[in-house]
Amino acid sequence: MGQWLSWIKSNEKEILAILDNLAKKAVETSEVLVKLFSDVEHAKDRHTQIKKLEREADVLTRSVFAELNKTFITPLDREDIQRIASKIDDVIDFMEGVSGRTVSYHISSTPPFMLDISKELVKATKEVEIMISKLAHVKGNSDIINHCRTTSDIEHTIDALYREAVGKLFETNDAVNIIKLKDIYEAIETASDRCVDVADVVEDIVLKYA
Repeated sequence: MGQWLSWIKSNEKEILAILDNLAKKAVETSEVLVKLFSDVEHAKDRHTQIKKLEREADVLTRSVFAELNKTFITPLDREDIQRIASKIDDVIDFMEGVSGRTVSYHISSTPPFMLDISKELVKATKEVEIMISKLAHVKGNSDIINHCRTTSDIEHTIDALYREAVGKLFETNDAVNIIKLKDIYEAIETASDRCVDVADVVEDIVLKYA
């Protein structure tokens, strides 16, 4: 009987705490990415840091799913929690991909606009962190939607920088370099898209509980 009651209880604090830590990992990873593009000479060291953060994020993501499997009553819809965890993990995965490509492609100088894009991505991950921290008091909290919209605005800024960067890239004649840098640009742009995916899920949650 005791085990059954344990299963049906809400793991609200545990689940939201893990999500909050996961969002913090995204911020930390984005900040290291800025450091990487501020000093590409030491990209390998920064990539090692990011790989460590990515592995830690994977552990947190698995922990979210483990907690969901241990409980019947969840603080939010089970599918919403799963989507939030998966999308934040995706953000970190794509940032790890950016740093990994920078190292494996032997990028020796910061690609045009990449530092600006990285700094905008830090802003996006911080917005994600804020909205996740507010999920414990989501009911009637319309302020969360402002952070969702801000995340979308940041993504538009990153899109504009991405288009300008790729446009400049195709003005060059080095086909191999074009392929390498376009791959990196696309990965970091996708990371910002995933931040918006998180914001969309959170906005849906706010509207459900309005």
